[in-house]
Amino acid sequence: MRTTNLKLASMVVGLALVAAACGSTGDNSSSPETDAESATSTAAGVEDSVDEPNVDGLPEGPSALRDRTNEAFPDPLIDPNDILSGGPPPDGIPPIDDPVFVAISEADEWLSDTEPILVVDVGGEVRGYPIQILMWHEIVNDTVGGVPLAVTYCPLCNSAITFERTVRGVETTFGTSGSLYFANLVMYDRATESLWNQLDGRSVVGLLTGDRLTIVPSATVSWADFKESRPDAEVLDRNNTGASRPYGTNPYTGLDDPNGQPFLFNGDVDVRAKAMQRVVAIETETEAVAWALDGLVDGEAAVTVGEIDDAPLSIFWKAGESSALEQQDIAAGRDVGTVGVFSSVLDGQAFTFSPEGQGFVDQETGTTWNVFGDAVEGPLAGSSLEPVTFVRTFWFSWAAFRPDTDLIEG
Repeated sequence: MRTTNLKLASMVVGLALVAAACGSTGDNSSSPETDAESATSTAAGVEDSVDEPNVDGLPEGPSALRDRTNEAFPDPLIDPNDILSGGPPPDGIPPIDDPVFVAISEADEWLSDTEPILVVDVGGEVRGYPIQILMWHEIVNDTVGGVPLAVTYCPLCNSAITFERTVRGVETTFGTSGSLYFANLVMYDRATESLWNQLDGRSVVGLLTGDRLTIVPSATVSWADFKESRPDAEVLDRNNTGASRPYGTNPYTGLDDPNGQPFLFNGDVDVRAKAMQRVVAIETETEAVAWALDGLVDGEAAVTVGEIDDAPLSIFWKAGESSALEQQDIAAGRDVGTVGVFSSVLDGQAFTFSPEGQGFVDQETGTTWNVFGDAVEGPLAGSSLEPVTFVRTFWFSWAAFRPDTDLIEG
């Protein structure tokens, strides 16, 4: 019990640290304040911090940031009373609206090989978003391959998801509301100030209630794998975020405890698995399936075969990626490995894969594939498997949003 209390206290301090850092801007040479009272007083002025929305092509009306129960809104998809304050005011955890990128060689000066980095590839344009930066900003409003995107990360749920930020044909940007639903980041669009769940991309309260954002496939990999496989990619620069944060550190120390309990979660834990079990979750319009990460791990690499909507898929797992949420130093987190999920069918042919060293070999042609789904050696070299959109998150979070999920533990 004492250990649990210490971990809880550590995460409370972490949230206070994040909240107190809200007012800190400039270069990254200084540490954030640690005065939680400062964050509380900032939150008290939230109603004066947001401008009225007014965008052609979208409905105009009241802001869900200021009044979640306004009668002008469509019926909410969730009970507004279940949305909890996370501490900071809207955009107190500041999204990055003007991202600056650097080459692999420059980012290599401050990224460790095992650190996780979120990879987004749109139309052949590849960008990497280090979790050590997303940890402190949670949203990056960017454009990749000509597509406006919101690159998001919720630390409390360990969910990194990328969305198109076009709503009803109108491009907008997203901010952090300062609130949580089932411990998950509640975003808001700056066009109408409607509230959106990060985990499922739905607008749940406000003028756009019922709309859903389009998800763009993305996944976290280790920095070592990223720089080897994507040497020409651009990387989000931590020295030009517009804010001062202790990048490389984790303010939620101890959160990633397989035997622990979720933080600021006001729902019921699905007891089919431990609350903090990491899962690889996939959903379609008719089905949701989650694989417990413990069942995917084996040695240096492993392959798990599955299906969703009767379509075969292969889950690649490879060692070498650290947990961003275990230790204060992100690079020191335990090895949780990298996951990639792909269709098992390429050009009409079904493939069966098996691990070999730190790669994967198909039985049909003997081609070697990497965790990105790229054929790197053999008859099919240069080919790529079709990625399957998935979310790697904690079981408590996914099950709260999709209680009908089929759980596969081994």
